[in-house]
Amino acid sequence: MSEPSIPAARFELEIGGMTCASCAARIEKRLNRIDGVEASVNYATEKAFVTAPAELDPQALIQEVEKTGYTAALPAPPATELSAEEAADPELTSLRQRLIGSIVLSAPVILLAMIPALQFTYWQWASLALAAPVVVWGAWPFHRAAWINLRHGAATMDTLISLGVSAAFLWSLYALFFGHAGMPGMTHTFEWSATPQGGAGDIYLEVASGVTTFVLAGRYFEQRSKRRAGAALRALLEIGAKDVAVLRPSGDGAAEVRVPVADLRVGEEFVVRPGEKIATDGVVTSGTSAVDASMVTGESVPVEVSPGDAVVGATVNAGGRLVVRATRVGEDTQLAQMARLVEDAQSGKAQVQRLADRISGVFVPIVLLISLGTLVAWLLIGAPASMAFTAAVAVLIIACPCALGLATPTALLVGTGRGAQLGILIKGPEVLESTRTVDTVVLDKTGTVTTGRMSLIDVVITGSADPHTNQASAARAELLRLAGALEHASEHPIAQAIARAATAEAGDLPHVESFQNVPGKGVTGVVEGHAVLVGRDALVADWALTLPDDLAVAKAAAEALGRTPVLAAWDGAVHGLLVVADQVKPTSREAVRQLKALGLVPVLLTGDNAAVAQAVADEVGIERVIAEVLPQDKVAVVTELQGEGRAVAMVGDGVNDAAALAQADLGLAMGTGTDAAIEASDITLVRGDLRSASDAIRLSRATLGTIKVNLFWAFAYNVAAIPLAALGLLNPMIAGAAMAFSSVFVVGNSLRLRRFRSLSTAHR
Repeated sequence: MSEPSIPAARFELEIGGMTCASCAARIEKRLNRIDGVEASVNYATEKAFVTAPAELDPQALIQEVEKTGYTAALPAPPATELSAEEAADPELTSLRQRLIGSIVLSAPVILLAMIPALQFTYWQWASLALAAPVVVWGAWPFHRAAWINLRHGAATMDTLISLGVSAAFLWSLYALFFGHAGMPGMTHTFEWSATPQGGAGDIYLEVASGVTTFVLAGRYFEQRSKRRAGAALRALLEIGAKDVAVLRPSGDGAAEVRVPVADLRVGEEFVVRPGEKIATDGVVTSGTSAVDASMVTGESVPVEVSPGDAVVGATVNAGGRLVVRATRVGEDTQLAQMARLVEDAQSGKAQVQRLADRISGVFVPIVLLISLGTLVAWLLIGAPASMAFTAAVAVLIIACPCALGLATPTALLVGTGRGAQLGILIKGPEVLESTRTVDTVVLDKTGTVTTGRMSLIDVVITGSADPHTNQASAARAELLRLAGALEHASEHPIAQAIARAATAEAGDLPHVESFQNVPGKGVTGVVEGHAVLVGRDALVADWALTLPDDLAVAKAAAEALGRTPVLAAWDGAVHGLLVVADQVKPTSREAVRQLKALGLVPVLLTGDNAAVAQAVADEVGIERVIAEVLPQDKVAVVTELQGEGRAVAMVGDGVNDAAALAQADLGLAMGTGTDAAIEASDITLVRGDLRSASDAIRLSRATLGTIKVNLFWAFAYNVAAIPLAALGLLNPMIAGAAMAFSSVFVVGNSLRLRRFRSLSTAHR
């Protein structure tokens, strides 16, 4: 008998004090030692995501992190308004102050060391006075972090920097006070590499101050870029309305009461005036307007809404006054779900990043050994102590693995954030791997390729050769008015499609008397004194009416195209034909072309009959069609395609697509679809536009490509640079600049994803 599963809870911790990927690896390792705990620590987002037994106190997790030498806290509840002090990043401000101070003080030190002509008498003592504040105050974050790690028996990149800077500074002090470097008139020239010289006559103040300045610059730009990389998610969390005008009962009916959004409850009605944000997800109960959903979906064209239409929180009412009934509030809203999906994706780790984490966890101790080995080796072969020392310090400084730790998280931050702006929500980093291998895309027809909503697409009047004559126009108007009035009384989707079109074209519809629904055939009733029937040919036959030849031809043509013909008759004669169909979305053909351009083979999957499916496939340019598939058999179709050796992506929107989306190698759900489909998918396309599928795959591949370039740079840089430093071919200051540049390069390369553009011209 299996043991009952232990209920688990998910915690999020904000981690402070991390300076590199090896810090994150240490915290993660420490948390994972706790029974039942699975933790993932992300250096870029400075957060830990922990799954633990429900009875575990989060304070125990915080204490465990603090034992490692870092700080941890549960996230504070979101504030309605942020003050200027809260909005600023204290760490960024501190880094900027230290960087500016270090640049001002280090520049003269470096210039004096590099240009002998500037080396006046006692210049070395002036350099000491300028370099000392840089080494002590400017490099203080590195020294402090190194000391904390030392107390916990660990070493990180801060250990390498602190050791390198301190060693260069202390050696300089020794040479100035106990060697020959402090003598008046001492000069030396700047070298790009380590050179054999007398140890007691050399100072390395330019190395100590220069390395500190370069690393501070790298850390500052890294921190600033991380904030920019996460800006998309912060913007997503901040775009919601802050307060709302709720309709509350009063003595005279209902009065508007403005309350914070947090006080709004499901079922309550609220007012949205022109220009205001819609406070939460809901259904319009009165009013008509255009809603700008660009901030949530990326779609720039406003959507017309009227009573009965659903609206999404944080979208903007661009037209008239609306009254909306709240259907979802707080953490259940689409905006909150989008933010949660994006944050989950940013907190995860791709397979390549886990490898990088393992390497960076053991990298620092290995570098310390290589540095010590370099020092000993140079001394053993008889090199001067200064050269051995210079090579050892260069190894310490060049080897810092911060670029390795930033390679994946920054690309994920920027890529998923940009996706959120375009209405593409990527669930996790492992999804990126799937997009690279996919070669076949299965498209569900209804709601994905087509609108999923029946529409009136043609009206045929019997005996009318020229539909543009006044007589034909009058006959069409009468047909729509009488048939539309009768269908308006029916709840059938085809009837509603005809009624909507009739209302749009003919205006208010007349009243219906003696309405009767004939199951499976149509409807009958009396409209303006006419005995009207609207339905299939079986209903016409029941009334012993004859179908005119021209309508019979039009009916056969509509059926051949997979459309639904509806006959309309009154006063003992059939007067016309209404053709209804689930229309192909205007963008679907372009979307299929874009998918093919990505090297994917599109397959149309539907439960409809083969004629309907083939007509849709021909219209959008799909060659392979699988029709008349029962909902429960969609999984089998995906499995069969996978059995052919294909890597399958599936795009769908319905409850019956959920299992197939989960089975596919890559599942993409239309955001306009059901929650079940969205939950089962890997990528959610908020806009419901099939073109987003190609954008999602392009963005995912671009993000994965960026991660690979970043990792290659980080690995190649360290592999190539450490031997150069050990061989004495790198001055420590040049090593510090190169190390800082590697981190800035990785972050800058990731930020290029912010320029990703959709192929669709309809949105930004």
